[in-house]
Amino acid sequence: MLSRNYEGQDCSIARALEVVGERWTLLIVRDVLLGLCRFDQLQQSLGVARNVLAARLGRLVDEGVLERVPYSERPPRYEYRLTEKGRELESALAALRRWGDKHVSASV
Repeated sequence: MLSRNYEGQDCSIARALEVVGERWTLLIVRDVLLGLCRFDQLQQSLGVARNVLAARLGRLVDEGVLERVPYSERPPRYEYRLTEKGRELESALAALRRWGDKHVSASV
């Protein structure tokens, strides 16, 4: 995780990166925007380790970007849905996608 020491800085970008700047985090948000909402779906799509995915999902829930919604009681299972705060990331992801399409080779 990035250091939280921004002494002398008033930087919204640095604060935003504390929430969504970890590896996998924006890809999780992207997949939820695309309709993948269950842990196993996200894990299969991303190929990320289960413990890493669980940690990132927990952080996104804690930060109010995602909410956990139960879909099964036995065993307890949850879907992850974007909150309003999370849905507002869609324009940032679209801008990042346009930038990547223009400046980053597909072979990278």
